[in-house]
Amino acid sequence: KRAGEDREKENKEFQTTVADQRETQKLLTAALNVLSEFYGKKSKAALVQKQEPAGPPPPPGFEAYKKNAASGGVMNMIQQIITDAKAMEAETIRSEEDAQKAYEDFVKETNASVEAKSKEIVDKSEIKAKKETDLVEAK
Repeated sequence: KRAGEDREKENKEFQTTVADQRETQKLLTAALNVLSEFYGKKSKAALVQKQEPAGPPPPPGFEAYKKNAASGGVMNMIQQIITDAKAMEAETIRSEEDAQKAYEDFVKETNASVEAKSKEIVDKSEIKAKKETDLVEAK
């Protein structure tokens, strides 16, 4: 009974996790589409406009501000989060399948054990009844 309750809790947690990951993927994909649309238009407009640098040039010894070449930007970060959410969803589904199989195996083994013990009780009860009958007849 306890294993069934534990399994039920695990399944609820699984359902919540998968729903969260799918919702995360959906929202981030929508955000990524909006950003792609916005920056796609902006890059076309940027070709037409020339942006003047803000403020005076950097003092001697300092380099001009540039984007970090190693950084991928917000859109790449969102895409990575979406990929991570998909991976977590897949891992959660695999874990759920493993847990369900383990539970089914446990139930099968427990039922077999209970059946064997019940048969043993019946057999021993028959032996006891026979011995008691023999004892009564011997007196």
